[in-house]
Amino acid sequence: MIRIEHLHKTYPLERKAKTNDTPVAALSDINLHIKKGEIFGIIGRSGAGKSTLIRTLNMLERPSSGQVLIEGEDITALDNSGLHRLRQRIGMIFQHFNLLSAKTVAANIDWPLKITGKYTQQERAARVTELLNLVGLSEQRDKYPAQLSGGQKQRVGIARALANTPHLLLCDEATSALDPETTQAILRLLLDINRKLGLTIVLITHEMQVIRNICDRVAVIEAGHIVETGDVAEVFLHPQHAVTRSMVAESTPFSAETSLLPSTVPGASQLRGLLVRLTYVGDITYQPILSSIAAATPALITILQGTIARIKDTPYGQLLVEIHGETADVAQVFTTLDQHNIRHEVLA
Repeated sequence: MIRIEHLHKTYPLERKAKTNDTPVAALSDINLHIKKGEIFGIIGRSGAGKSTLIRTLNMLERPSSGQVLIEGEDITALDNSGLHRLRQRIGMIFQHFNLLSAKTVAANIDWPLKITGKYTQQERAARVTELLNLVGLSEQRDKYPAQLSGGQKQRVGIARALANTPHLLLCDEATSALDPETTQAILRLLLDINRKLGLTIVLITHEMQVIRNICDRVAVIEAGHIVETGDVAEVFLHPQHAVTRSMVAESTPFSAETSLLPSTVPGASQLRGLLVRLTYVGDITYQPILSSIAAATPALITILQGTIARIKDTPYGQLLVEIHGETADVAQVFTTLDQHNIRHEVLA
């Protein structure tokens, strides 16, 4: 669907006394592949380059070099006419909604249909009604943006973005201005749209919880570089880069970087055996594997901490355990864990 190859974006500095003219690098050698029909998240802190990156996908920001291929077409080579056609295939929703305040909900959704000149008034009206039903705003069609809540405004923004039946939906911090409950409602709506329409969605956010709730894969951006990419479960449960580990730690009270460290376990210094972190992913999360292992081995297994949660549709569990016993017995425990695809990491 989308392939980004060796993408760079630099901005020139304003000429001022006692400053050099070295350009500022906003994006450096970005390489990404986004699959058709997936929800792909780009996460980074403020100033990391994520807004610049997502805006290159519809050429609101022109890269300094590199390629952006969408459905096999290099959009960096398009002229104004080509960009106009491209943007009709790409919807975008924004952090602050960007609605037309003097137009009703229905008129806001109708606007992108009207300016194409492709549809009759009856066709546009039918499409507006369809979209209002999709986002749950049928009863708000004649209201103005000032009469809506933040969540309702974002639903209008989503409906407007879908008006021309796009192949790609870009979400620029779409939930950052919303309260937690409304954020969850908007994320559920985006997930429902993805599943019903098979629509590819690319979103940027600084919130790991957003990535965890709806994304299939994620790229972590820092200082204009992609520092980590992968399936959300793998990145969330086993972060490799320091920035990723820090963001994961901030997003959950039970993570590889906080409560699952030896220094945070009461009495860890008095442990007699190995301190081990176990990670379960998928249906095995709910199976009594550890109980079965404990019953079959002389090794003593003590659970110190644990949690069970979900990453999108995937259940996962993490346990911090002490395993104490003879070397051969402990090795057998690890062998059995491997047989059940339970990841184990010796921490101390």
